[in-house]
Amino acid sequence: MYESERLSASGRRFLDRRRFLGIAGLSAMELGLINLLARDGLLGAEPQKTVSGKTPIRPQIDPARPYAARPPHFEPAAKQVLVIYLPGAVSHVDTFDYKPALEKLHGKKPPGIPAVTFEGPSGNIARPFWKFRPRGESGKMVSDLFPHLAQQVDDFCFFHALTTETSAHPQGENFMNTGFTMEGFPSFGAWVTYALGTENEELPAFVSIADPRGLARSGKNNFGNGFLPAAFQGTDFNMQRPPNNLYRPEEIAPEADRATIELLKRLNARHLERFPNDADLAGRIASYELAGRMQLSIPEVMDISNESEATLRAYGVEGGSKLRGQYARNCILARRLIERGVRVVQLFNGSDPSGGNGITNWDSHSNIRETHAMQAEIMDQPTAALIADLKQRGLLEHTLVVWATEFGRMPFLQSNGTGRDHNPDAFTCFLTGAGVKRAFSYGESDEFGFRAAVNRTSVYDFNATLLHLMGLDHERLTYYHNGLERRLTNVHGHVIHDVLA
Repeated sequence: MYESERLSASGRRFLDRRRFLGIAGLSAMELGLINLLARDGLLGAEPQKTVSGKTPIRPQIDPARPYAARPPHFEPAAKQVLVIYLPGAVSHVDTFDYKPALEKLHGKKPPGIPAVTFEGPSGNIARPFWKFRPRGESGKMVSDLFPHLAQQVDDFCFFHALTTETSAHPQGENFMNTGFTMEGFPSFGAWVTYALGTENEELPAFVSIADPRGLARSGKNNFGNGFLPAAFQGTDFNMQRPPNNLYRPEEIAPEADRATIELLKRLNARHLERFPNDADLAGRIASYELAGRMQLSIPEVMDISNESEATLRAYGVEGGSKLRGQYARNCILARRLIERGVRVVQLFNGSDPSGGNGITNWDSHSNIRETHAMQAEIMDQPTAALIADLKQRGLLEHTLVVWATEFGRMPFLQSNGTGRDHNPDAFTCFLTGAGVKRAFSYGESDEFGFRAAVNRTSVYDFNATLLHLMGLDHERLTYYHNGLERRLTNVHGHVIHDVLA
């Protein structure tokens, strides 16, 4: 008996080459169609569940208007968010996390201190480099390093038991700003604008204001869109560097420029009529139209000539270092963007093109007294003025302000005797503004500030809480990517309800 005679009639059909290729082609087409329908959420099957068993809530986005405002999952405490990010890792034990035990054990090496940390051998316990004093009506202990922010502690909600999963700066920045230590994931700002859009369609929904010295170590990852549509990445500019290609070149006449724009508009519209379901094309047209509107809106928002002398003086535009003046102008820009309804503003204090060792950012492995003092001179007064200005104008009633860094620093010195190494097991960030308790501290580090001890809080918990304050359920705000319902908090995180007003 021939081998083919052992096959069923259906099986023998596949021995016909033409029939086999035809069936294979149709099967491939069906698989492709299923993938396209799944991507657009059009399959008739039960919706994909998240790891927590919840049904995802995906925003309904019109490709022609990707920035249009969309409803939150529930009534939010905050409608906008300002993230003030300090690359390099601010020392919590020298700023906001008061530990009297460091005074008692100064110069000693008690049991339990590791012999080697991130950058090498460890030294002895060191008292804070700046004196701590009680501040405000709450009596919160804050060091003299931040005299201006210290005056506002009654408005702040501190997280003192934050922990992270890495002690390296690039991964730490990624983790804090995208929820993952690896590259390629959407930033917090991209998730928020993907979910909510913006109230002001004359300006980008998400603006990232780089430090005058440049980008942070993880660069555009900190404000990138990852696998979300490109429309939701942050627009990167500051007072020293406006958006690229914003202005018409002098050699092109205004009439010629307008004629070119009108021609492109007609060609795009005609092409869209032929391909009405091309979401990518509609998105590109929307981006071009926003860029056109930005030619008018960006110069206006960056023009601070109408700011009062009192405002410029309060922010510290003049009278300090050149870098403080530049950062102060960026702070004014941040307020003006919030004032005009931009959904997410990310303001950086510090860059990291080559490590810097405390010169370009807060990474003080040596000479912490000098390097932290240098960064504080740049950051403290303008940041405090920005928060006070937002409050005075009533903007804090609907704006959440986040002051954050990627991890803390050790309570003991490095072997060089002048710097503190990275500490992923305890650090401090604070919130203020819409929806959070004031004059409140959540969590505690141990007696040295070495490890989180009470109400240990992960970055996942922190980000879950920020999304909650924006009216978003972190377990249901997802994007289907490579077979997974991806979210900012991965498969972790709990909202810290104790900090909610």
